[in-house]
Amino acid sequence: MTGCQQQKPAAPAGAGMQGMPVRTVAVSMAPVAQASEYVATIKSRKSATMQPQVDGRLTLIRVKSGDHVKAGQALMQIDPERQVATVESQKATERQKKALYDYNVTEDERQRKLFEAGITSRAVYDQAEQSFANTKADYEAAVAQRKTAEEQLAYYTIRAPFAGVVGDIPVHVGDYVAPATMLTTVDENKDLEAYIYIPTERSAEVHTGLDVELMDNSGKLLEKTKIDFMSPQVDPTLQGILVKAPVHTPLETLRTAQMIKARVIWSNTPMAVVPVLAVMRQGGQTFVFVAQEQGGHLLAMQTQVTLGDTVENNYSVIAGLKAGDKVIVSGTQFLVNGMPVIPLGG
Repeated sequence: MTGCQQQKPAAPAGAGMQGMPVRTVAVSMAPVAQASEYVATIKSRKSATMQPQVDGRLTLIRVKSGDHVKAGQALMQIDPERQVATVESQKATERQKKALYDYNVTEDERQRKLFEAGITSRAVYDQAEQSFANTKADYEAAVAQRKTAEEQLAYYTIRAPFAGVVGDIPVHVGDYVAPATMLTTVDENKDLEAYIYIPTERSAEVHTGLDVELMDNSGKLLEKTKIDFMSPQVDPTLQGILVKAPVHTPLETLRTAQMIKARVIWSNTPMAVVPVLAVMRQGGQTFVFVAQEQGGHLLAMQTQVTLGDTVENNYSVIAGLKAGDKVIVSGTQFLVNGMPVIPLGG
């Protein structure tokens, strides 16, 4: 019976392991932005710090922070009583000088007629002319002083220099303010710019026209813009170069002095990209499974990769893959290195 038994032929290598159905995607090349992210500050091209031109007690604040104001709108009031008294005093002086001037106008005309008639001497007429000239000059000086006092009276009402948004108001009613006191700010919340400081080590790469992506603190893209100004000097405090980019985002989204993220794009380099689903991580390393043909079989080969930035739903790959490689994008959690696979697509 032993002699009648026939030996079975050996099974071919890999025949005992069934191929796992997987989907594959060919690695493609796509332009990937080489960029750096910085903090940017939003500033208005038209901004004013409101400081009084006179000193006195603050009696009224007509606005609050965040209010939209029109050009010339009253913002605050400084106690004007002292200046009002000065104006009234100047008006009284002006009236006094006017009365004297009017009298000398008449007197000068009378003395002229008497002189022409030969009744009075030349010396008397010259004296009347001199008196007329003196009182005229005094009257004109009084008018000028009254106008100056009235102009100064207007300084006791703080008005918006242009239409804009009121900033922080650090003063309170009753505070004594002087020309050095900062009352508030008014910013025209349009024609905004993003102020970005680029480290000096990248100064050779900075130029106008560079693309910039502005994002909020959550990373949401607000808008794409370009650098349109580059400072010729290095900021000694920050050791950076100031660049500016225009901002066109709606006014409801951004405010002056707001800090956001700015992504400066240095270049766009063609790089291999793979879907996010294809990338696996283990032990601090990243890898993908590439479908490779070996000995007539298609095997899942674990391949370590170096990743770059994300591009939509893909990762850019710095090293480890080349264009055309078949990357497995389904069932990767069940794969082991060298496992046979059956491609369903790609």
